Amino acid sequence: MITPANGPAGGGLLRLPDGRRLCFAEYGAPAGRPLMFFHGTPGARLLAGVAHGAARRLKVRLIAPERPGFGHSDFQPGRRIAAWPDDVMALADALGLARFAVVGVSGGGPHALACAWRYPDRVDIVGIVSGMVPLADPSDHAAAPDGHRYPSLALLRGAPWLLRGGLAVAGPVVRRWPGRALDLLAARAPAADRALLARPEVRAALVDDLREALRSGGRGAGQELTLFGRPWGFRPADVRVPVELWHGEADRQVPVALARRLAREIPDCRARFLPAAGHFWLLDHSTEVLTTLGAR
Repeated sequence: MITPANGPAGGGLLRLPDGRRLCFAEYGAPAGRPLMFFHGTPGARLLAGVAHGAARRLKVRLIAPERPGFGHSDFQPGRRIAAWPDDVMALADALGLARFAVVGVSGGGPHALACAWRYPDRVDIVGIVSGMVPLADPSDHAAAPDGHRYPSLALLRGAPWLLRGGLAVAGPVVRRWPGRALDLLAARAPAADRALLARPEVRAALVDDLREALRSGGRGAGQELTLFGRPWGFRPADVRVPVELWHGEADRQVPVALARRLAREIPDCRARFLPAAGHFWLLDHSTEVLTTLGAR
């Protein structure tokens, strides 16, 4: 049963079979083609709001669920990436969706692939934008061909508890001062991302989303980061649904070299590697992504 909530096109709280609450928002066209939108890490349902106008024009019904421990969705002890598809299918069933598309942004990428792997009869197509990648050899994540280092990715595999503990402690602080967190992010971001993060409307949207993501603290985000450093529970090579992938060549959060490897591992993947684009490319290009995924 869904308890309604306020939003541009609806949304609410769904009580899952195990008693947890799953929160979601809806944007775009209520009678349009359904597309599940999976936020980043940390992130919340509000991020999908940046695509509300484009989704409405393109007649796409954008449904943005929050993963366990983010926003109003209840924390799930011991959760796995491969368990997320069951939550999504419970929401799809409650909304009466037989088939739909999925798109994952950053940390939402593995969760989008998991849905296609687990339920290929329900998912038509997958979009991955600036997506997190499987973490194999730690040396892959410490540095990239452009010379930039990625110590956080190395920690995800080698010592994820450090990031988990750090976020659990820092979550309330970041929620109180999300603008300062964005300033720190912008300081090491590529030029394209710095330009985006400097725009008042983009900054306001990200501040609101970050504050909402951490409304219950940083436990959910810390838990999810540890999941990226473990086996996902499936192999990208086992995904049989068509995948559309976009990744900025200047992304300093997820190196493009690893995104290229992920694209090669997925059997049916059309990848676009975007010169000079950074991690937040979607914020200026939601129309392109929605057009591509909404056409299937």
